[in-house]
Amino acid sequence: MKAVGYKVPGPIEGEESLVDISLPEPSPTGRDLLVEVKAISVNPVDYKVRRSTAPQDSEWKVLGWDAAGIVRAVGPDVTLLQPGDEIFYAGSITRPGTNAELHLVDERIVGKKPASLDWAEAAALPLTTLTAWEAFFDRLDVNKPVPGAATAILIIGGAGGVGSVAVQIARQRTDLTVIATASRLETQDWVKTLGAHHVLDHSKPLAAQVEALGIGAPAFVFSTTHTGDHVGEIVELIAPQGRFCLIDDPAGFDIMAFKRKAVSIHHELMFTRPIYGTPDMAEQGRILNEASALVDAGKLRTTLTERLSPINAANLKHVHALLESGKARGKIVLEGF
Repeated sequence: MKAVGYKVPGPIEGEESLVDISLPEPSPTGRDLLVEVKAISVNPVDYKVRRSTAPQDSEWKVLGWDAAGIVRAVGPDVTLLQPGDEIFYAGSITRPGTNAELHLVDERIVGKKPASLDWAEAAALPLTTLTAWEAFFDRLDVNKPVPGAATAILIIGGAGGVGSVAVQIARQRTDLTVIATASRLETQDWVKTLGAHHVLDHSKPLAAQVEALGIGAPAFVFSTTHTGDHVGEIVELIAPQGRFCLIDDPAGFDIMAFKRKAVSIHHELMFTRPIYGTPDMAEQGRILNEASALVDAGKLRTTLTERLSPINAANLKHVHALLESGKARGKIVLEGF
C-alpha cells in the first residue's frame, strides 16, 4: 500500500523529512478496524513528532492521526461497526498513523462520519473536536460554575484548528460567553463567523482587553497555543477559583503564580485514553458520534479551510511547513492517494 513516512527525525526542509513509500497491508485483530483512508488532516502533533521522534528498529515511521474513511474489514472482537461503514477518528499516537492507504484503529475511538460532510470536511474534525470536548467537559468541568466569576471562557488561539471547533462547541453546548483571541484581520473575522461573542488581539496584553469588556473575570481559560507568552496575563485576568486548561507545551511557567487565586490547572491530551486503554476509552467514540449528530443538525460546521490532493510527501511537506509557521487558519486536509 502507498504511505508517507520517514526514518530520521528533523526539519521539514530536509530531503528525507517525508518520503513516499510502499508498506505491507495490515490485518485487523481484536477490536481493530481496517480502514480505507479517504482523507486526512494535519495537526501540530504531526510536525512535533516528525522533528523529535525516530522510528523503532529502523523501520519507517508513518505520521497522521485524523482520518475519514470506509471500514474494509474487522477484527474478531469487533461489535460496534461493520465493513462498509463510513467513519472518522483521531487514532492513537502509539500506533502507525493515517498517512497510508490502509490503517488500523480500535473501534472504541471511532465515530460515524457526518452524512452531510464529504471526506475532507469530515477529516478536519476528529482530533480537534475530541481535544476541545474533553478540555471543556472532562478537564474544566465548564457546567460547574465558579462562585462570583463571569460565566465566560477565554479561548486563546481561537482561529487555529482546536480553537476553531472549541468556539463552536462552547456556543452550542454551554451557556458561556465566548471570548476568543486572534491577531490578524482575517483570523478575527473567521472567529466571529464561528460564533465568538468577543474577539481579542493576543498580540496585545489580554487582561486589559478582558477588563474592558465589562463582564467581569472569566471563570475559565482554555489556551491552545503560545501559552508561555500569556501566563502572566492569564493569572491577572482569570477569576479567583477559576479553572485553566492548556494543550500546548510551554518550556515552563511559574505555576505558583496561580496559587493566590487557587486556580486549578489542567492538561488536555486527547491521546491519553487510547494510550492507556482507560476504562472509559469508548467515551471518544461517543463524543465523535455526538459531534457527528451536531454537524448533521447544522449546529457544528467543519473547520476545513484548504484541501490538497493527493496524499503524498510533497503535499504533506507543504502543510507541515505552513503549520510550523503559525499562520494557518482552521484545518488543512489532504484527500485521495
